Amino acid sequence: MHRIVFLGPPGAGKGTQATRLSRSLDIVHLSTGDLLRSAVSERTNLGIEADRYMRAGQLVPDELVIKVIEDNLRRPSAKTGFLLDGFPRTLRQAEALAIITPLDRVVSFEIPEEQLLERLTQRRSCPKCARAYNLATQPPRVADHCDDDGTELVQRPDDLPEAVRTRLTVYQDQTAPLLAFYQRLGLLRPINAAGDVDEVGARVRTATA
Repeated sequence: MHRIVFLGPPGAGKGTQATRLSRSLDIVHLSTGDLLRSAVSERTNLGIEADRYMRAGQLVPDELVIKVIEDNLRRPSAKTGFLLDGFPRTLRQAEALAIITPLDRVVSFEIPEEQLLERLTQRRSCPKCARAYNLATQPPRVADHCDDDGTELVQRPDDLPEAVRTRLTVYQDQTAPLLAFYQRLGLLRPINAAGDVDEVGARVRTATA
């Protein structure tokens, strides 16, 4: 069984690598960001509350996120393994996760902050199919429009420069201490997250083998 967590700041490439690895291992990929954005778009009670924090580039409160993750980990699709992307983000979340389930590997994506700022402020997404693009490294074939359905691309509010800086500061203050937590447990596997998708993917596979 593979029970894996990806840690790293916004823009480090966790989502891209999580999608690739979960497919190759045939395990469910649980992205906290995707789960929360889905709740926001559906205007659930959780989504309405979470939206206030996400628009400000702040972390959604622990109790809300823990509830979402616990519900998904108890589904049959997660019984044979899972990959958590974007959770845990605080020590309280990590302690709650340890009660919910054991882990096999925690991969830490490490990359300079300057590269993160460039990656995040260049991100765009399709509001219809959720496909993501980067104007610098993975632009659409037709400027500002989705390759799949032609919908005009949008920039997420939390990818605006001011929100990005807030997100990185919040990560350093609240999430970085998790590295020491998982290091003590012998689960931490740091990788260099700079480079192209295939290069980073090879490092991820080695770290989770």
